[in-house]
Amino acid sequence: MIELNRDNFDAEVFEHQGAVLVDFWSPKCEPCMALLPLVEAMAEEYAGKVKFCKVNTLENRRLCIAQKVMGIPTFFFVKDGQKLVELNAETATEANIRAELAKLL
Repeated sequence: MIELNRDNFDAEVFEHQGAVLVDFWSPKCEPCMALLPLVEAMAEEYAGKVKFCKVNTLENRRLCIAQKVMGIPTFFFVKDGQKLVELNAETATEANIRAELAKLL
């Protein structure tokens, strides 16, 4: 998974042609940490089809504010530079993440 910050976010996410998943997470967030191994496994499963990225919200507060991330975990699903879907703490389940990934492909 590619670590994102304000310097590389736009290039890696919105300037990329193809499918991108962005995981906004924090090491202090229990739901985030519970999902992290699943997301990392999906990154391997979808290698070459979907670019997986993550943003540590503790280290990138201004980026999170600019992207209007109000809670974590939050997942963005982006295709060809357009954000299509956002899952938040209430909807970010393995099943929902897999369903949105299938739609990206």
